[in-house]
Amino acid sequence: MTKPLPNDQHAQLEALYAEMAPQSLTPLWEVLSALVLTQPDSPARVHKWSYDQARSYLMRAGDLISAEQAERRVLILENPGLTGLSAVTPSLYAGLQLILPGEVAPCHRHSQCALRFVIEGEGAYTAVDGEKAVMRPFDLVLTPGGQWHDHGNFTDKPMIWLDGLDIPTVRHFDASFAEKLPEAMHPETVKPGDTLARYGHNMRPMRGGVADRRPSHQPLFHYPYSDWRPALTAMAASAEIDPHLGHALEFLNPADGGPIMPTISAHVRLIPQGYATLPRRSTDGTTFVVVEGEGEARVDGESLALKPRDIFVVPSWKALEISAQNELILFGFSDKASQQKLNLYKEQLS
Repeated sequence: MTKPLPNDQHAQLEALYAEMAPQSLTPLWEVLSALVLTQPDSPARVHKWSYDQARSYLMRAGDLISAEQAERRVLILENPGLTGLSAVTPSLYAGLQLILPGEVAPCHRHSQCALRFVIEGEGAYTAVDGEKAVMRPFDLVLTPGGQWHDHGNFTDKPMIWLDGLDIPTVRHFDASFAEKLPEAMHPETVKPGDTLARYGHNMRPMRGGVADRRPSHQPLFHYPYSDWRPALTAMAASAEIDPHLGHALEFLNPADGGPIMPTISAHVRLIPQGYATLPRRSTDGTTFVVVEGEGEARVDGESLALKPRDIFVVPSWKALEISAQNELILFGFSDKASQQKLNLYKEQLS
C-alpha cells in the first residue's frame, strides 16, 4: 500500500485479513506492486561456471555412480539466486552430462524439450527415435519433447555435453509426463545421418509416402559444428557487424523457419578480435558457452573473464557487453521462443 493508514483503519484491515486467511483469500492491494513490476527484476543472478572445475567434480562422480544407476549422470548448473529449483534461469535448466567409455544412458522420453551442446569428446551418440547422431565437439543435438532418446559412448574417451531443458517451464504448467523404454537402447530405425541428409540443407522430402519419416513439426535434430562454424565465419567475412550482438546466427527449425524447439531458442555469435559490443538487454535470460577464444563479458557492470568452455548466465533484463581479446565464439540458449509466442519478448539497445 502506498500511503500510511490511520491506526484505526490499519487495525480493522489487519483484523479483516486475519478473518479472510482461513478462507484462502488475500488482498491484492497489499502485493500488487510486487506482482506487476515496472520492469523485470529476475531473482536469477549473473554467474560463471569454470568448466575445468566442474569437469573435475563430474569425473569424480563418474567414479562413484554409473550412468545406468543415475539414469542421467549430470551436474546441475544451479543459479545461485534460484537455490533448490534446479534452474539456471527461472524458466530453464542447465547441466553438464558425462558418459564414460562403454556406457549407455538408458532410453526414455518426456514432455520436456532438451538440447545437447557437446563440450568434450568425439564419437559417442545421441539416438532420437532410433536414429543416432554421432556427436563431435560443439555440435548441437536436440531431443524434442515426447521423442525417445538414449546416449551411448563406445569410444575410449569420456563425452561431456551441456544439457539445456525447459524443466522449470513444464513444471510451471504442471504438464510433465515421462516413461522409460524397457530396453536400454532404442532399436535402430535408420542409419546415422539420415535426418541430416533429408532436412539439413534447406530442403526436405516431398510430402507423402515414406520419405517424410520425421515429425513434420520437428524434422531436424542435429546441427553439426562443421556446418554452423563455416556459416558464421562466412557471415563475418561479408556482413556488416551488429554493434550489440557482433556477428550472430540463430539455429532454425527447417519446418517453419522458427526457433529450434517450441520453448527454447539457440544461437551462436562471433566477436572479432579487439571488438567490444554495445550494451544490450533483453527479457530472455541466456546461458552461454565459450566455444573459442578469450574475452570479457560485462553484465550490468559486473565483469566475467571468458575462456574456452566456460559457461555463464545473463539473467533477464541485464545489460550485456562483450569484448574479445582474440576472436571469440559463443553459443547461447534462452526462452526467447516461449516469450515471442506469448508476446512478452522485449529488448533494449544502448
